[in-house]
Amino acid sequence: MDINVIESKKNKLIFELKGANHTLCNALKNELWNDDKVKTATYSIRHPLVSEPKFIVETDGAEPKKVLTAATQRLSKINSKLKEDFAKEAK
Repeated sequence: MDINVIESKKNKLIFELKGANHTLCNALKNELWNDDKVKTATYSIRHPLVSEPKFIVETDGAEPKKVLTAATQRLSKINSKLKEDFAKEAK
């Protein structure tokens, strides 16, 4: 998956998430909203067959890339836990 940064400012980051779909984008957007520093977290896909998801993340002054990194780390932990729990129950 590639990330194409379109705009990077002190408290705003706009980027495309190439190869992603609504499943990943919704999970990331929802996890970003769990951070008190996030003022805006949204994405759009003009058309799923011909365009890439475009994310907008705005913060209260915190570095957007750090906020995004923290959100992806939290998602990774959640997914790992889900995988472990499922493996236990599937036995």
